[in-house]
This record gives sequence, C-alpha cells and structure tokens, in this order.
Amino acid sequence: MTPQEELAAVTAAQAGDAESFGRLYDAYARRIHDYLYYRTHHRETAEDLASRAFLKALEKLGSFDAGKGSFGAWLYRIAHNTLVDHYRADRPNADIEDVWDALHDHKTDLPRDTDARARLTKVEQHLAALPKAQREVVVLRVWDGLSYAEIAAITGKTEAASKMAFSRATAILKAAMPLALLLIIAARPHS
Repeated sequence: MTPQEELAAVTAAQAGDAESFGRLYDAYARRIHDYLYYRTHHRETAEDLASRAFLKALEKLGSFDAGKGSFGAWLYRIAHNTLVDHYRADRPNADIEDVWDALHDHKTDLPRDTDARARLTKVEQHLAALPKAQREVVVLRVWDGLSYAEIAAITGKTEAASKMAFSRATAILKAAMPLALLLIIAARPHS
C-alpha cells in the first residue's frame, strides 16, 4: 500500500468504512504481530496483544492525525503501549520503561516459546549490554525491518538520532564480538 493509498484508507475508515480499516489491518497485521512476538517470544501472547492493539487503533482511529506522522508509526506506538500495559499487569509496582528489561527479568516467569528461548540465549547477552535506546533501535531495524524514518516516528527521536544510535550500537557489538550482529540477525525470532 502506497502512502497515498494508506492515507485514503485511513480517511475512509475514519468516516466509518469498515472495509478500509480491513485493508489497513491486512497491511499491518503481520508486522504488528511480529513486533510483539519479538518482544514476548510467545506466540499466543503476541496474538492476543496484536488483537488488543488493533482494537485500540479502531477505537481511537478518529484521533489519528496524519500531520503528526504516519499511520504505521501511530499503530506501532499503540502496539508498544499495549505491550507495556501487558508487562505492567504482571508487575504493577514496577516502573517499566524498557520492555526488554521486563522480558528478561528473571524474577518473573513469563511464557516463552521453547525454540525462541534456544535461539535467543546468546543474543540476549549482547543486546543486554547495549543502552536501552540503542537496543530498541537495533531490534526495530534488524528484527522489525523498519526504516530510520519509521524508527524515528515510533521512538520520538529524529531520523539522524536513530541512525546514530544504530551506528553506535553496531560499533559496540562489533567491539564486543565481531560476529554479534550476524548472531542477532540469525536469531531473529520466527513467529
């Protein structure tokens, strides 16, 4: 879907056209599911959270403003907030700023798919060594396949800052282990 087609679909969906929202869903369902799966490593949880995110998007569709960013970035932000809410429900007194920290907190026993756990054991060590902002950019870029413009819209940073964060993160990974980035790419969870 081109940006113009997407905007036309959003406008029609805001006017009540369910079929247009269906086209938006079709364009983003897999990407949002994968985004959530890469952060939960559990298929059923990712499916549930993706459903919640799309329901929230449908409920709040009238508040989407194309002048403030793309529909995709808006939808990813909803998915991110849904994920944070999910982890907060398990740990209501914790200050969850970084979903990665919640996922890798050994005090909680969150469900994870066995195959994802096996692939990610070594990668977690390398990603955990990165500052959270850099880690998020690496995951968005490498696992989610997003452009720097999309990453900037999701994180609230500039495109240049997103590129710089990725560059610094890859430099850290290369210094720690020359093949770390390849390991991260190879360990990309498959949902």
